[in-house]
Amino acid sequence: MRRPPDSASDVESGSDSGSESGRLLRFARPVRWAHRTTAALMLMCLATAACLYVTPLAELVGRRRLVVTVHVWCGLALPVPLLCGLLFRALRADAARLSRFTPLDRAWLRAVRSRDPYRPAGKFNAGQKLYAQWTLGTMLVLVGTGLLMWLTHLAPPSARTGATFVHDWLAVAVAVVTAGHIRMAARDPEARLGMRTGLVDRDWAAREHPHWRRERRALTER
Repeated sequence: MRRPPDSASDVESGSDSGSESGRLLRFARPVRWAHRTTAALMLMCLATAACLYVTPLAELVGRRRLVVTVHVWCGLALPVPLLCGLLFRALRADAARLSRFTPLDRAWLRAVRSRDPYRPAGKFNAGQKLYAQWTLGTMLVLVGTGLLMWLTHLAPPSARTGATFVHDWLAVAVAVVTAGHIRMAARDPEARLGMRTGLVDRDWAAREHPHWRRERRALTER
């Protein structure tokens, strides 16, 4: 009996299977679940933060205590999808790829600076790795500073003041970077399809992530 194409074992074995000819498995179900859930929590945090700090929105929404509660609990839940996802081999494999920079990534960055249309990349390019590492780092800082702001007995007033400053300005930076991420995703429907269904077109993979495509082909031919 054939296994479903988005199982973790397909990702690890390098199987070139897909639900239809011409398509390639890119993201297993646990990876897609973790991405969607983290994105929903982050957007909720940004939306509630806007309702707390932007006066016209605060007046429109009202119910400040409820907004604060939603903001706090969504923020505390931010690391949960990743931690749960790490129970699955597919997500651990992708996390390992995202955490390592290779000569290929440096070549990709040079190609971007020189505007070279050919940009060598594995499963993830250097830009995606930087964004993933930025997201993880800011998530941890926001949760930590948020706890200091919420649990006032954890630190003296001066530390809470510093935590508030860092939390607020880092949230603004996250909003800007997230908007850029959404803009780039909007310009690449095949990448969005890959995150939504797990499958991408083989030609797209060969063009955008040529070394990953070759790697999968080599594994399949062994």
